[in-house]
Amino acid sequence: MLKVGVIGAGHLGKIHLKLLNQSEKYELIGFFDSFEENGKKVEAEFGYKFFHSMDELMDAVDVVDIVTPTLSHYEVAVKAIEKGKHFFVEKPITNTLEEANSLIELSNAKGLKAQVGHVERFNPAFTSALPYIGEPLFIETHRLAEFNPRGTDVPVVLDLMIHDLDVILSIVKSEIKSIHSSGVSVISDTPDISNARIEFENGCVVNVSTSRMSMKNMRKMRVFQRDAYISIDFLEKKTEIIKMHKAPENPSEYAMIWQNDKGERKEIAFEHPEVLPNNAILDELESFADSIENDLPIKVSLEDGRNALKVALEIIAYFEKSQEVIQNQNIEKE
Repeated sequence: MLKVGVIGAGHLGKIHLKLLNQSEKYELIGFFDSFEENGKKVEAEFGYKFFHSMDELMDAVDVVDIVTPTLSHYEVAVKAIEKGKHFFVEKPITNTLEEANSLIELSNAKGLKAQVGHVERFNPAFTSALPYIGEPLFIETHRLAEFNPRGTDVPVVLDLMIHDLDVILSIVKSEIKSIHSSGVSVISDTPDISNARIEFENGCVVNVSTSRMSMKNMRKMRVFQRDAYISIDFLEKKTEIIKMHKAPENPSEYAMIWQNDKGERKEIAFEHPEVLPNNAILDELESFADSIENDLPIKVSLEDGRNALKVALEIIAYFEKSQEVIQNQNIEKE
């Protein structure tokens, strides 16, 4: 078993602590939290060992699980690398691209393994749909969340949309051609609602919508390709595949037949792949353990995390630039 320590015992950190404590692939050594009062409280409530020094905890483990605010990801990860520890870091990988590239270079130089916590890659609805996804032509996503003060210190693109960006980049094997975006700040100083249109070099077009000011929660993705329409509900853990193929000579009375203006008849077929229940966070953590112990490829690499961050920052930059243009135009009118 791999000895693991958690850095950060906030809302998500406590979830990681619980799951690592249950895992058969890790031995939870303890955790460190920069807020000592919170650390003592978590130790008293759950019994996990609280280390008063980050260095002391890192020295006692094989793997460091970083679940701190994004601004400190780089600093903590660099310390783990310097100590020769494999590390798991929550999304977004870092605060800047420069930091992300530095982590990639430093961890590669030390021969260490690292994984980024883009948990939707382990969502059973998504994994059940993967065998059906070939070459998407159009993708539409809606990730809507009810308001929660936690996370409003960063733009909704980095808080929520980045989940979908990572999934999209994992299934569209092409370079990005252009990005256009818009956003609205409702309650925070950064956009709380955002939409982005991404065009890829291979012709695929993506429309991504995200809000943290919704009346209901929704996490859906629709993938359109030449041979199928694929619907993925990340929240309800449901997947539906709709395919069209040449209609048989004598279709059943329940068959759905569509005929075009040329007289070609197609049968519409519905498939509902089995979606096995799982705990996606536990799966991503144990996948990392398998990668370390069996020298397997990382499911969500630092490069993947860097690529998702790059697109997210470009979406934010486009929005900010467009806002500057609008403000300048208003000034000129005055």
